[in-house]
Amino acid sequence: MSEQFARYPSLRGKVVFVTGGGSGIGAEEVTQFARQGARVAFVDIADAPSEALVETLRGEGLEVPLYRRCDLKDIAALQAVIAEVGRTLGPITALVNNAANDQRHDWQDVTVEYWDERQATNLRHQFFAIQAVAPMMKAAGGGSIVNFGSISWHTNSGGMPAYTTAKAAVEGLTKGMARDLGPFGIRVNTVIPGWIMTQRQIDLWLTPEGEEQLLKLQCLKDKVYPPDVARMVLWLASDDSRMCTSQLWVVDGGRM
Repeated sequence: MSEQFARYPSLRGKVVFVTGGGSGIGAEEVTQFARQGARVAFVDIADAPSEALVETLRGEGLEVPLYRRCDLKDIAALQAVIAEVGRTLGPITALVNNAANDQRHDWQDVTVEYWDERQATNLRHQFFAIQAVAPMMKAAGGGSIVNFGSISWHTNSGGMPAYTTAKAAVEGLTKGMARDLGPFGIRVNTVIPGWIMTQRQIDLWLTPEGEEQLLKLQCLKDKVYPPDVARMVLWLASDDSRMCTSQLWVVDGGRM
């Protein structure tokens, strides 16, 4: 970890659970939590990058994250993994609902089945992960939940209505659960990334024209990368943000 960035003593030994932690922003979150001395568990559906991440962190001499393959559309499997983590690592007191898939689709082609699958992929698991970790957090005297939204619906992005609907709903989930869980010392926030330069985004959608337009829209004239988002998540999971809840935290270089 670069010496120019913060270290959080309250994260050392904290049990952190990250969904979609095998690549992209999620892998950066797993990495940075591990470097802070947290005890990290994560789920993903892609074994190869997830196992490679575990080995990379092992090579750094860090406590090895616990990885389990899990399709987040299978709520019973997700909650079983969360229970396993609670038994083996200790009570989860930081949950990062990171996983999502921003698949493009034409509104005219959307079927009921596809709509339901997109909600299950991008929204439903966030609530049920909260439901599973909240009793652990209550018993521990508090915790931090970080849900992931999206800049897409804030900027009137088209071409993926099922995705933007799910991501808009995440903010409502955050607001309601912050109220319900606040009396137990559990904080719930939403992180809203801008266009983050993950390898997937670069491979699928970044063009010279798109990059030029993005930098025109942003106040800060530099691309946003996974570590920029992960550092916000670290702060929200730490005790430094202990009185911050029910809020939207935008990391987009000033695009919104």
